[in-house]
Amino acid sequence: MIIDMIDWHRMLHDKRITLIYSGPLWSEGIGGIAGTLKKRLEFDALPMETSQEVFSVFVEQMNNMLMYSAEKEQFGATDKRQEESPKGTFILGKEGKTYFVQTGNVMKNASVESVKNKIDYLNTLNKEELRKYYKKQMKLPSGNLESKGAGLGFIEIARRISSKIKYSFVPYDEGLTFFSLYVTISGEN
Repeated sequence: MIIDMIDWHRMLHDKRITLIYSGPLWSEGIGGIAGTLKKRLEFDALPMETSQEVFSVFVEQMNNMLMYSAEKEQFGATDKRQEESPKGTFILGKEGKTYFVQTGNVMKNASVESVKNKIDYLNTLNKEELRKYYKKQMKLPSGNLESKGAGLGFIEIARRISSKIKYSFVPYDEGLTFFSLYVTISGEN
C-alpha cells in the first residue's frame, strides 16, 4: 500500500505537528527521540523555562508509556530469544506560541478508573495546591503505590502545563482501553 505523502504532509502542516513518533518504546530509543525534541526546541528559540517544561512533560509521558503500556511489540533475533517492548504514540505540535503534547497508549481496563480519578482530582488544583500535593506525595513511604510511578508523573505534568489535562479512554480490545492525554504549554513567559 502506498501512502499519499502529500496528504500526510498537508495534514501534519495544517495541524502544526512538529514531531511525531508511534511504535515500540525502549530506553535507548527514547533517548534518540529526546535528542530530536531538544533540537526542535532549540530551532524554535524558546525561553529556557518553556523548553524545560515541554521536555519534562515529554519525559514524564514517555516514562508512563514505557512502564504502563499494555500493548507490546515482540522482537528478537531468534525464536529462542524473544523480547518485547511497550508501544505508544507521542505528538508535539505548536499553535502560535503554545505547544501541545498528545500521547496515547493501550492500557488495561482495570487501571482506567484510577487514572481517570487521579487526573480529575489534579484538574481541580491550582499551581500552589499542586506544589503542596507533590511534596506530600514525595513524603509517602516508598512502598506506597501512590507515591511512585504514574501518580507522581501526572502531578509533575499538571504542575508544568498551562491548561488542565485533557484525556480520553476509548475501548480498544477485550480487557483493554486506548488512553490519550493532551496538554498545552504556553511559550510566553
